[in-house]
Amino acid sequence: MGKYKRSERTVMLSKRLLENPNKIYPLKEFAKDMGVAKSSMSEDIKLISNLFKEKKFGEIETTYGALGGVRYKPYTNQEGSKEILDNLKEVLQDSNRVLPGGYLYYSDVIYNPQIVEKLGLLFATKYKDEKIDYVLTIETKGIPIAMATAKYLDANVVVARRENRVTEGPVTTINYISGSSRRIQAMSLNKRAMQPGKNVLILDDFMKAGGTAKGLSELVKEYNCILQGIGVIIDTEKPRKKLVDEYYYLLKLKNINELKKEISMSTNKVIEDYKP
Repeated sequence: MGKYKRSERTVMLSKRLLENPNKIYPLKEFAKDMGVAKSSMSEDIKLISNLFKEKKFGEIETTYGALGGVRYKPYTNQEGSKEILDNLKEVLQDSNRVLPGGYLYYSDVIYNPQIVEKLGLLFATKYKDEKIDYVLTIETKGIPIAMATAKYLDANVVVARRENRVTEGPVTTINYISGSSRRIQAMSLNKRAMQPGKNVLILDDFMKAGGTAKGLSELVKEYNCILQGIGVIIDTEKPRKKLVDEYYYLLKLKNINELKKEISMSTNKVIEDYKP
């Protein structure tokens, strides 16, 4: 393979790193692909790293030793996170989203790839230092946000089922109390879904009283894993007391006035600027 110009190498390197966040690439692999020495590769990576820091695209991290290499750690900044949340709030406060019974329609939002990718970046920024191995959610609306976040964290997605399925094989099933209806429900997970001692991030689309999050937390304990955080897209202001103590939300649903078709929401504190 012939040598590439530096301008060509930086474009190719940036593309590969951006498409594979948090994946470690050995420097010698890059050098071999580009047909240059490792020293030249290191200089290219330094150029990319400086630009990413300046534009707050994320951090290019270089590690050394037998398992050393380079990886891209994505994050958004304070200005970027505020813009994402403000835009999302504006979209969800549209009066046409008020459903009979005082419910909020938001399925189109959480199944929109462009929106969910941005929300996944917010959660990935929040938990970027926790070395997440699994992103755990429950079917079905939590799956898109789990997938988007897991890509940025280079983690696996694990989905708990509300009903046991034969195709899932042997499962672990737990009963939990729904926070809103106070009914006893069940969720199950394949016994091989998570390995003991791994770091888990729980994500879901909506939280009212926290029953689902509490149930997923119990599953994490059953698998002898380490719970590193709980995140939800939309949290409700009432009830104030949740069944889980610590969690991170993006938006707070304060009130829905069905008669006036008014929706009141607020955004969470935006993510502070990351300083590598």
